[in-house]
Amino acid sequence: MEHLKIKRRRFFVLLKKFRSNPEKFTIRYNKKDTIEKKHDLKISLNTIIKRAREHNFYIIKKTKKKHDREVLTNYPGELIQHDSSYHLFAPNADCKWYLITSLADFSRMVLYAAFVEKETSWTHIFALENIFLKYGIPLSYYVDSHSIFRFIQGRDSNWRNHKKLTDDVNTQWKQVLLDFNVNVSYALSPQAKGKIERPYQWLQDRIVRTCAKNNVKNIKDGREILKYEFDRYNNHQVHSTTKEIPIVRFERAISQNNSLFRPFKYPNPYFSNKDLFCLRVSRIVDGYHNISFNNLTFFLKSSGS
Repeated sequence: MEHLKIKRRRFFVLLKKFRSNPEKFTIRYNKKDTIEKKHDLKISLNTIIKRAREHNFYIIKKTKKKHDREVLTNYPGELIQHDSSYHLFAPNADCKWYLITSLADFSRMVLYAAFVEKETSWTHIFALENIFLKYGIPLSYYVDSHSIFRFIQGRDSNWRNHKKLTDDVNTQWKQVLLDFNVNVSYALSPQAKGKIERPYQWLQDRIVRTCAKNNVKNIKDGREILKYEFDRYNNHQVHSTTKEIPIVRFERAISQNNSLFRPFKYPNPYFSNKDLFCLRVSRIVDGYHNISFNNLTFFLKSSGS
């Protein structure tokens, strides 16, 4: 029971099944799409639920409390929900990974998804760069109050800036958005982030099982699984809320010019991606045209002006 992470009732159901036919007994997990792909059989969801109930495998989900606050949008680019999830996505790996994801609120299409071993400001800035260059500049972002996204008095203060109030300091990630005039709003509770939490639950279910079935042990192979699952989610699966495939809903709105994505261009005075999607730090030049950083001294050549 401890190894399988199941309750006593479920354990004895499996034990009875094993004793009745030890040679053919299995607890292997097969999903509807896996059956269709491997055996070329099409089975309706109602049939799967009926068979599961007959064999006592169907667990009725408890009704969850509805979201206290849900953001509704009407256009692509109006709002991007951005978050990360720390989870043991590959049960046979020796560590957890971070899944960084950006979700288009209107279409529920996942615009960016990546596994990383360590979550930093740079990994989230890299996600911004990918979306801005591929889709354009959105109107706003919706995130939680993680220290990468937001400065909060007390939690993020130190002896140097203990007088700073919440949002008085712009984080590295937020500075990039401000350069592009992109608004940032923060979820007031975990329930308010339901639209991006639901895909995480779905992904954790599918990716964990697929990684386990394929004996994935490293992040490189995990990224291949992630790529496959997001292709399926974006391009093939009908979303339960919109009743549309995410990419179909997204591309139809774009083709009708109903989009709030702005074309990408460099804001003044920048002229390179490296000037914008980067980590920033302020330093004062001394009388000898030197600056210091991490105990290193750098000489700045004069421009001649």
